[in-house]
Amino acid sequence: MKRSDVLEKLRHGIVVSCQAAPGDPTHRTDFMAAFAQAADRGGAVGIRANGAQDIAAIHAVTDLPIIGIWKRPGVDGHGIMITPSVEDAQLLKDAGADVIAADVGDRPRPGDLDAVALIQRIRAEVDLPFMADCATLEQALRAQAVGADTAATTLGLTGLDPYTPNLTLLQRMVAALDIPVIAEGQYWDPVDVRKAFELGAFAVVIGSAITRPWLVTQRYVVSSPRHQPL
Repeated sequence: MKRSDVLEKLRHGIVVSCQAAPGDPTHRTDFMAAFAQAADRGGAVGIRANGAQDIAAIHAVTDLPIIGIWKRPGVDGHGIMITPSVEDAQLLKDAGADVIAADVGDRPRPGDLDAVALIQRIRAEVDLPFMADCATLEQALRAQAVGADTAATTLGLTGLDPYTPNLTLLQRMVAALDIPVIAEGQYWDPVDVRKAFELGAFAVVIGSAITRPWLVTQRYVVSSPRHQPL
């Protein structure tokens, strides 16, 4: 299948990010597969998932395109990085991923691979569409220049609260890029999803609002009398 055909399946639709972190009550592969099936039933056009094991399980239960990532500890000792190596990308493809997404920032990667080399090598060696997870417009422009097939606002968080997506970055990316721009990061309210599409988003990725039910519960609990001032 052509790269453009894979991405076309995502156009104007909702991609559900089926992920869980260690310590989460849903941190099991069978839960991720069930979330993917639920997303498919609900009308999602794609799945974003972390790691070869979860992707293989999801691939077995749905025909939706899978955006594959692999979250790894940062080699600089800070937080995590998204798909920092070509080897990770190949394992994701082998497990059933249809698109590879990776952080295209300037943090160090294994083997001193910079963002430009990572994009070029994944596209050439793994031969799947590449989605650039960006924090800034500059990162998105650089990714486009070296062959990224699509760019996303994944890492450009607002810093305001976990429920406010970065619509400003989305608008700037849509205006400046020729490749499809995917909205991702802190989308909870359908109003913001509609705004994203109105601004020109190619697709919208939604994660916690769907696949972290304890956070959904918390949003209701804080409105209960137990949490209201006397």
